[in-house]
Amino acid sequence: MHDSSYPLLQNIHEPAQLRRLSRAQLRGLANELRAFVLASVSRTGGHLSSNLGTVELTVALHYVFNTPHDRLVWDVGHQTYPHKILTGRRDRMDSLRQLGGLSGFPQRAESEHDAFGTAHASTSISAALGMALAAKIKGEDRRAVAIIGDGAMTAGMAFEALNNAGVADCDLLVILNDNDMSISPPVGALNRYLAQLMTGQFYAAAKNVGKTVLKGAPPLFELAKRIGEQAKGMVVPATLFEKFGFNYVGPIDGHDLDSLIPTLENIKLLSGPQFLHVVTKKGQGYKLAEADPVAYHGPGKFDPAVGLQQPSAPGKTTFTQVFGQWLCDMAAKDDRLVGITPAMREGSGMVEFEKRFPKRYFDVGIAEQHAVTFAAGLACEGLKPVVAIYSTFLQRAYDQLIHDVAIQNLPVVFALDRAGLVGADGATHAGAYDIAYLRCIPNLSVACPSDENECRQLLCSAFEQNHPVAVRYPRGAGAGVAVQPALQALPFGKAEVRRRGRGIAILVFGTLLYPVLEVAAQIDATVVNMRWAKPLDTELLLQIAQQHEALVTVEEGAIMGGAGSAVSEALQAAAVVKPILQLGLPDKFIEHGDPAKLLALNGLDAAGINNVIRIRFPDLVEAARPTLKIVA
Repeated sequence: MHDSSYPLLQNIHEPAQLRRLSRAQLRGLANELRAFVLASVSRTGGHLSSNLGTVELTVALHYVFNTPHDRLVWDVGHQTYPHKILTGRRDRMDSLRQLGGLSGFPQRAESEHDAFGTAHASTSISAALGMALAAKIKGEDRRAVAIIGDGAMTAGMAFEALNNAGVADCDLLVILNDNDMSISPPVGALNRYLAQLMTGQFYAAAKNVGKTVLKGAPPLFELAKRIGEQAKGMVVPATLFEKFGFNYVGPIDGHDLDSLIPTLENIKLLSGPQFLHVVTKKGQGYKLAEADPVAYHGPGKFDPAVGLQQPSAPGKTTFTQVFGQWLCDMAAKDDRLVGITPAMREGSGMVEFEKRFPKRYFDVGIAEQHAVTFAAGLACEGLKPVVAIYSTFLQRAYDQLIHDVAIQNLPVVFALDRAGLVGADGATHAGAYDIAYLRCIPNLSVACPSDENECRQLLCSAFEQNHPVAVRYPRGAGAGVAVQPALQALPFGKAEVRRRGRGIAILVFGTLLYPVLEVAAQIDATVVNMRWAKPLDTELLLQIAQQHEALVTVEEGAIMGGAGSAVSEALQAAAVVKPILQLGLPDKFIEHGDPAKLLALNGLDAAGINNVIRIRFPDLVEAARPTLKIVA
C-alpha cells in the first residue's frame, strides 16, 4: 500500500520499524492508524469501537516490548485490528472476517505476532502466565503481557489466574484496559470498584502523574521506595489487585503516549507480577462511535462520513427478536419467569425485557458458570429461569449444566442463540456442538425449531416442562415465516411429517428444513421435521423407517455425536437395519466467512444435499422419477 494519506503507516510492516520512530512520529502514526482502522472496518464490517479505543495502547506496547519475542496476549481479541495492521497484515485488512481472509481475532496460524488464539473472554491472564513461567523454566529472557478489558474481569477465570499469578514468581504484566464498556453495560461489584477509582480528583491526579512525574522518573522500583500517599494517582498501595500479590500501577490515560510509554518502560524493569490500569474510551477519535459504542461495536459496512443508517424497510424478523418478544410475552403471563444473561443483553435480545421487567432481569457479567448455577438456585425456590446464552458460551458452563441443573432435574430453559455456523466470527463462536454435548446429559431435552414461528412455539413447550430444556436457534433470520402472537406450545417430543414421498425419507433437525424441502420436491422424498433432538419421536421414526428404503438425517451441527447419531442409536436399539446417511458439520473447525458460502462448502445447501443423496442412493432417486406417459 502506498497512500499519501498514511505516510508513516505505509512504511510499517513489522514492529521493529515502529521502534525506530521518534516519540513525535509515534503520535502521528497513532492518528494514521486510527484513520486506517475506521476506513478499513467501514468497508468490510467488523468490530470498530473496541479497536478505536486501543490504538495508542497497541502502538506503545509494540514500541516498548520486543515483539514477537515478547508475548502479547489480547483478551477476547476483538480489539486487535491495530495490532494486525502493525504486524504485517495491513494489506490484507480488506479480507477481514471473509472466507479465506484474516480472522477477526488473533490466530497463531495467521502470524507469529499472535502469541495465543483468543475470542472468548477472560483467558489472557492464564495463557500469559503459562508463557511467563515457560520462559522462566527455559531460562529465556522474555516478557509476557496480558491485555484484558474491564468486562472480562467479571469472569471467575480471570481471578483464578490472578490468584495463581500473584504467587508464581515470574515476570508477568497484566494490563487492565478500563473503558467502562463491555458489549453490554458492565455490571457487578468489581465494576463499581473501578468506577469509584475513576471518579473526581483521583482520575485527574492520575492523568497528571502520568504526564509529568513519569517523564523524568527513575525506574519504578526505586520510585516505589519513596512514594507515599501523595502519589496515589500512580501507585495505589491497598487495591484489590495488590492483595492478589501484584504491584499495582495506575490508573493512567490510555490515549496519552507520553504517559503510556514511560510507564511501560519503567514497568519493564521490574520483576514479578505487575498490574497496569489504563483508562481508554471505546470509539476514541470517531465521534459517532464515542457517542454510541454499542451500535458501533460490530457494525456492517457503512460510510464513515454519514455513520450507521437505519434500514429503509424492516427486514425479516430474526430468531433473536422472536426470543426477545416471547420472553416479554411469557413474563407478562407468568410472574415466575426470570431472565438471565451473561453480559449479552443486546446480543440475546433482552433489551425490552430489562425495560419492562427490571426486577426479573439479571445480567451476571461474563460469568457463564455462575449464570447456570444461579439459575439453578432460582429454580430450587420455585421460579422459572430462562438463561439466554450463545451456544458457544454454554460450553464454558458444562459442569454446572450437568452437576447443578441436570442432576437435580431443575426446570431451567436454555435459549441457545447462534446455534450452527455464525459466519464472520468463525470457529470460536460457531454453535456446532450443542446437540452433541447436550443430548448425552440425562434429564435434559433439546429442541431444534425449523423457523421463526416454531421457535416461539418450542420456547413455550420448553417453559411448560418441569425439567431442563434447551432450545437452539441460529443467528439472523430464518425462512420468513410469520410469527403467531399466541403463546401456543407444540407437543413435547413430537415430530411432524412435512412432505410425503417414497423411497427416501429425510429427517431434518432445525432450519435446514427449507432447503431440504426443495431437494425433496426434486427426488420425491419424504421430509420429517424432527423438532426435537432429545427426546426423539421414536414412534414416528420407526414408522418412517418401516415405510422407506433409506434414511437421511440433516442438521447444522457436528455429525459426530449429533442428532443423526441419535437416530442411528434409536434404530439400532429397535433392531431396525436401514441404510442411513448422516449430513451435518464435519469433524473439523469451520473457518470464518459468509454463512451461506460455508454451508455450501460443507454440502449443507440445497445443491449439496441433493448431490450427495443422488450419489449415495442413485437407484432410489431414479426409481422416484415420474414416468412419462405417451398418449397416442
